[in-house]
This record gives sequence, C-alpha cells and structure tokens, in this order.
Amino acid sequence: MNILLPVDGSDLSLEAVHHAIRLVREGLKADFVLANVQERSSLYEVLVVHDADALRRVALEAGEHAVAKADALLSDAGITHDTEIAVGDPAHTLVELAESNACDVIIMGAHGEGGSGAALGTVAQSVLRHSPVPVMIVRPPQAEEASAQGASEEQTVDSAP
Repeated sequence: MNILLPVDGSDLSLEAVHHAIRLVREGLKADFVLANVQERSSLYEVLVVHDADALRRVALEAGEHAVAKADALLSDAGITHDTEIAVGDPAHTLVELAESNACDVIIMGAHGEGGSGAALGTVAQSVLRHSPVPVMIVRPPQAEEASAQGASEEQTVDSAP
C-alpha cells in the first residue's frame, strides 16, 4: 500500500503523521510519500523579485522547512518514506501527487495552517471531493474528545426514561 501524507508544517497537519505512525505500529505495511505544496508566487513577489528561479528556490526551501518535523517523526519511528515538494494549488497538486506516486490512499489532517473552526479546512474539503483514491481525514485530539463527549451525552439522553 502506498500512502500520501500531506503536511504544511503546522501541528494540526502533523496529526496525520502521528496517526500513520500508529497504524504502522499496529501492523500496517505501507510505503509513504510525505508531501508539501507551496502556493505559487503572488504577482507582487514576481514584480519585486524578477527571478523565477529565486522564487522557486524560496518555495522549495519553505517546503523543506514545512516537512522537517514530519520527516523527523517518520525517521525516528524507523519508517522509510519519500518526500515530494511541489508548487501549485495545494488541493489539486496533492491529488496529482497521489496519482503520480500511485498512492492507494491519502491520510491528511482536517486542518492545516489556517485551522478554522469549520469541520474541514478548504484544502481537505477539496482533496476529499477530487481525489480518485480514499482519503482518511485525521481530526485533532480536541475534536475527537469533543465528539466522544457529545456521543456519551447523547447516550445519556437516549437512555433516560
């Protein structure tokens, strides 16, 4: 099984990496592709810098920085993996990376850097909608605890006479 693990460097996106490590420890046999997608340079950046190669280098360095923690977590757990850093629209590029790396599944956090109060971030929503392979969304621990607490409250209400 080949699994794409998208991360943006945020603690929220690392939840997917922690989940993948737990799956491996529980016996999952898989190869992993750690991925980061940097947004394209803005028009302002292009006008100020005037050097497409410099802008690409900056984006790739930012991507390397963004995957550093996830890379260390996987390496410390003894999990070999490939790393893909790309530039483009995050959601569509992640779907393309999953296809080009023949991934069977994508495991990603519900939110990344912009972590809003919504159930899913915009990148996660778009990947879920456009991916040709199954997508596993990993919610942050607080959300899981709140859901479990809500479920137990529902059970209490349901069991009341």
